[in-house]
Amino acid sequence: MKVLVTGASGFIGSTLVPALAAAQHEVRRDMAGCDAVVHLANLAHARADPALIWEVNVEGTRRVAEQAAAAGVRRLIYLSSIKASGERSGARPFDATEEPRPQDAYGRAKVAAESAIAEVAARSALETVILRPPLVYGPGVKGNFLALMNAVARGWPLPFASIRNRRSLVYVGNLAGAIVRCLEAPRAVGRVYVVSDHTTLSTPQLCRALAKALRVRSRLFPFPPFLLGTRLGASLEVDDSRMREETGWQPAFALDEALSLTARWYRAR
Repeated sequence: MKVLVTGASGFIGSTLVPALAAAQHEVRRDMAGCDAVVHLANLAHARADPALIWEVNVEGTRRVAEQAAAAGVRRLIYLSSIKASGERSGARPFDATEEPRPQDAYGRAKVAAESAIAEVAARSALETVILRPPLVYGPGVKGNFLALMNAVARGWPLPFASIRNRRSLVYVGNLAGAIVRCLEAPRAVGRVYVVSDHTTLSTPQLCRALAKALRVRSRLFPFPPFLLGTRLGASLEVDDSRMREETGWQPAFALDEALSLTARWYRAR
């Protein structure tokens, strides 16, 4: 299959391109003649100007979908975000069947981008698949995950010992595998899926797992979670059983291996 990847040089794209090649797909730079498009190129900074987020993530995505439909592309895979579902999963994990409840401009833009894609698909032959990953980590990670790695690696005392939450993550290699699987899975057409590593951790469990991977001692101390003023204490859990059942996808990397590979990259920086 000939595949165009927007954002191919980014954090996720740089792992996806080799995964596509390993699966015998041909990655192209031009949409003409492509069988599929994987649209990754979005503005990822939630604190950016809301107008810019809308222009890039909504209108830009709409244009990609329209161009794909006009070029005769068969399938478009769009990487959305769990932020389209919401910031906190509560008692029931998100599975992408819930009513979207985005809490910021970035999440609202992701919901609007999903709608824009659906509109294009409804008036064309374009097949669409949308993925809503939770926090993505792995070699090259930035943002909050890298900040947490820095704190754990440097042995900083962290006030997370009293947190009792449930959070899902997805290793970038597992996400790439899910995207590859969605390229051809017949039952994926028109679906919105969540995707994860299948391992749910509390924030202190994640810190301890990171410390183990980094070969340092975890230093956590108790502190009232409500005083932290951070989303780290909230639960954000996903249930990707529908994705696995309908596509046959399974993550290739277990949590320990994924964190080990991420730690190896971190130490080599």
